[in-house]
Amino acid sequence: MATMTTEPTATEETIGRVTLLPPQDVLHTLAHIQDPVITTILDPWYNKGVGGVRNDYREWLSKVVYESSRISQHIFVWGFPEIVYTVLECLPPQFSLVAWLTWYYKNCPSVIRGWRSAQLACLHLAHEGALLYPEHFLNEAQLERKRQGKLRYMPGPPSVLEVPLNVGFVGKKEQTGHPAQKPVKVIEPLILMTTQENDLVLDPMCGAGTTGVVCQSLNRRAILCDESIKWTEVTRRRLIANLG
Repeated sequence: MATMTTEPTATEETIGRVTLLPPQDVLHTLAHIQDPVITTILDPWYNKGVGGVRNDYREWLSKVVYESSRISQHIFVWGFPEIVYTVLECLPPQFSLVAWLTWYYKNCPSVIRGWRSAQLACLHLAHEGALLYPEHFLNEAQLERKRQGKLRYMPGPPSVLEVPLNVGFVGKKEQTGHPAQKPVKVIEPLILMTTQENDLVLDPMCGAGTTGVVCQSLNRRAILCDESIKWTEVTRRRLIANLG
């Protein structure tokens, strides 16, 4: 069985079009990004269940969002609805809520008594004037009508992403063991809506690296980082495997 590295690498690593930074805190990452970023994806521990609870979570998350706003045009913030909504109470200057997205999954194996969790929220925040690309979701027939000037309106994707959790036999090829791993089909619409080829995407809490896998597939550049040595190594191996 392959073993995980026990010490963080001292330098960043380039894997295709993805730059993988050494393990570090998210605020440190955000403070040292120099290139302009189109889209930042924030997927922190949710202050509930796995990952533990911190009393200053609301203030901490607001600071992470604010620091992201200094370098990004678009920001996506993941979390449980009852927790993440507080971000909307104090948005960064010139940023507003574009959409409240919901990831809906019916196959949650929760054993909690009461309501079984079947959703996560994702807040799409954007700087004034930031561009959207709903045309990336058009099928071939719609694209042809658009080329002919016959497309009467631009249909966008739904704000509910109905994608099953990667558990059991579902999404087995994607599974890494990360307790909060997002399926590729959940991250892909975020990248398609907000970026074009060669644009730069940042995921400073990348977990198992799904954002990097999506960016590789869609020909986007990406910068990934996570504070965990273990999951940084998992991400590295996953990105290398995806190139093959």
